[in-house]
Amino acid sequence: MGILDTLFGRTKPVKPDLDQLFGVPSAALTLEAAAGFRPTGLGSVCFASVEGGAFDEVERQVRDLLDADTERGGVPVEASKDAYGYSWLLARHAPGELPELVNDLHAVNSELEAHGFGPQLLCSLVGFRDTEGRRPLALVYLYKRGTFYPFAPVPGGGEKRDNPLELEVNAMLGNDLRLEKDLTRWFPVWGAPGL
Repeated sequence: MGILDTLFGRTKPVKPDLDQLFGVPSAALTLEAAAGFRPTGLGSVCFASVEGGAFDEVERQVRDLLDADTERGGVPVEASKDAYGYSWLLARHAPGELPELVNDLHAVNSELEAHGFGPQLLCSLVGFRDTEGRRPLALVYLYKRGTFYPFAPVPGGGEKRDNPLELEVNAMLGNDLRLEKDLTRWFPVWGAPGL
């Protein structure tokens, strides 16, 4: 950073660190012990689609990679678009297979990044539920920030968030994950696959 960047308040952007995703299994242990939230086995990656054959080919390669275990009983990845036009890839595993789920999410992000589509990556999320199965929670990884934040929609409450739970979970996970300090970047991911 130069002197003009300092004077004008510009900061150097954080580089994405996909290996941060591998901290999720440790965070899951903390979540279960401290708050009773367990992994659901669902996780998804959100990205902005790009028109063109190159992107379509990479997306097909990613889906083929994740679907490679379907002959051995694995569940095929599901693709969808949300109301804002963003694309989602949903991976499913048994709840006890969180490391495998994280590997899948890492693979999707890595493949898109390796083929030059890193700027299209928005976020990845891993779903959790409380022990009664009523309250949803997601750990959301912001690709462009290299940080996580909790997202807890109120069940049956439309588009309302359980802010106290989000802050509580954020305080719990400070030793497990690199957390997003700027609360204005804790974007809601309403209706996200895997939540």
